[in-house]
Amino acid sequence: MNRSASLFVLGSFVVACSAKVSHLPQPGESLSAEAFTAEAGGKGFNLAVGAHRLGASVDGIFAIGTDLFSQLAEAAFSQAGLSPAMLRRVGPKTGSGIGFTDARGENCLAVYPGANALLTAQHIGSVRQALERAGLVLAQFETGDEPVLEAFVLARRAGVRTLLNPSPYRPIDPLILQHTTILVLNQVEAVRMAEALEVHGLTVSSPARDRLAAALMERGVETVVITLGADGAHAYRKDAAPVYQPSFPVEVVDTLGAGDAFTAGFASGLVGGCSVEQSLRAAAGCGAIVCMGLGVFDALPTRAELDAFLAAHGDPVIGA
Repeated sequence: MNRSASLFVLGSFVVACSAKVSHLPQPGESLSAEAFTAEAGGKGFNLAVGAHRLGASVDGIFAIGTDLFSQLAEAAFSQAGLSPAMLRRVGPKTGSGIGFTDARGENCLAVYPGANALLTAQHIGSVRQALERAGLVLAQFETGDEPVLEAFVLARRAGVRTLLNPSPYRPIDPLILQHTTILVLNQVEAVRMAEALEVHGLTVSSPARDRLAAALMERGVETVVITLGADGAHAYRKDAAPVYQPSFPVEVVDTLGAGDAFTAGFASGLVGGCSVEQSLRAAAGCGAIVCMGLGVFDALPTRAELDAFLAAHGDPVIGA
């Protein structure tokens, strides 16, 4: 494996169901769906597929069950060009989720973790050599704290960078934060993090983002990326000027998976030798492309599709 161009994904796999509706449902309300998809998903799986399509060499570990959904996982990995050897059967139920997307492209979703919640530090130990060969180790919060911490500790000891997307959000163990090189937050997660760190006054457009980034870097994080949907994304680094990347103007159909596509694009750019500025622009392009279609698996772009999209949108990365 080429360390300079490889990602290790501490993954999650879910069978993702998505309904397109006129508006997000209220309590007790039944809606007629305009469209429905059921596909292989999960934040970890989306990261792995997205990075692989962009040309990164991908390894990882993913937990599935022994139910019928586990057969979909095996087929999905093969279809995506990922090795089914990454899969571990660790429980009876494979993860699953349901999402709703309204006419404006806004969404809400719920995820049942199933086997994803049963990954342990022992499972991570079984893939230690592969993890330590990677150029970057990625994790998200559809798995538990124990495997994330074990993976990040092993990675940092080996001199490997780590990237955490704490979604679905929960309070971050300070030890995990201490071993996180890159932290990617959306606007909701940033506000929750600000509350936890007592950084007051943070809103979507607030300069308090700068103070949040500084507080996180004081706790060990080297790069903080905060995504703001249609309002673009900010990247903060130690001893470097912040960078702002505007979003690309596209017709939004479905925002499900856009955050995962963004993170996959950013990570792939970094391990491919791109600067933070270049990686941030690629990430914004990946997120925009996914927003233009319904569903995630088929919408995650290839390198050629991303290059064509960026060539057609000549917006430069802007120093903040």
